[in-house]
Amino acid sequence: MPRRWVAALACLAALVALACEGGNSATPRPTTSARPSSGPGGIAALGDSISTGFASCLVLTSCERNSWSTGDGLRVQSHYRRLLEQNPTIRGRTYNHARPGARADALEGQAQAAVRDRADYVTVLIGANDICRGGVDAMTPVAQFRADVDRGLRVLRTGRPKARVLVVSIPDLYRLWEVGHDDARATRAWRRGICPALLAEATSTAPADRARRAAVRDRIDAYNAELKAACRAYGARCRHDGGALHKVRFTLDLLNPLDWFHPNATGQGRIAEVTWRSSGLAS
Repeated sequence: MPRRWVAALACLAALVALACEGGNSATPRPTTSARPSSGPGGIAALGDSISTGFASCLVLTSCERNSWSTGDGLRVQSHYRRLLEQNPTIRGRTYNHARPGARADALEGQAQAAVRDRADYVTVLIGANDICRGGVDAMTPVAQFRADVDRGLRVLRTGRPKARVLVVSIPDLYRLWEVGHDDARATRAWRRGICPALLAEATSTAPADRARRAAVRDRIDAYNAELKAACRAYGARCRHDGGALHKVRFTLDLLNPLDWFHPNATGQGRIAEVTWRSSGLAS
């Protein structure tokens, strides 16, 4: 493996959540680093529809070539494309196990697939569907969410102990409501049942609807705290994005014009940019 790739991957062992759009971290950097695991390597994506590039090709289906993580298309400078520039030998070694609709309880199975792939770098972005699968009462309890995440990460730590893992924060979905609830195109699309816990009755100012949205915002914050803690508990091979994705100030021009919820190709590129800074792999 080229020295440049070894050095870049070794950086991920440092648990320092870099400042991103105002964020910071005081996580100490280990005094030693380890070489990446042997084998074919490559990058695996775990998570939900965001990591599949859903709706970024102007149809309501996955479009993996635009994935912020494993995409190989020209429109998104994904983590895979950035790694490929550092190490051409990983060409074609991408494994996208994320699935639209997946919740945290799917991570265990996805992680098992990544272990079979012998992936050396794994990205994890999960949680939106634990929020959005129904009303507020249907949201995954925080303790259950954490347990699901821990099970998935445990599979990786056991099966690929030398792999680098990047755990990414959940986007600020409340921000999407803020920028879209006055846009007729967005609210019309949301009425089809998109993330009803947050986006149902998007224009309502009734106290009950305001309280519902606040509950969603608080649950996202709680999930993000657990994602960070789970990565810390994993050990030096795991890096959290320090809230970088959650801090992105999404605007409507970063969303696809079909559901006004999933990122378009430009939005996928933005996710790739901020999470790459946090990955420890940027040279």
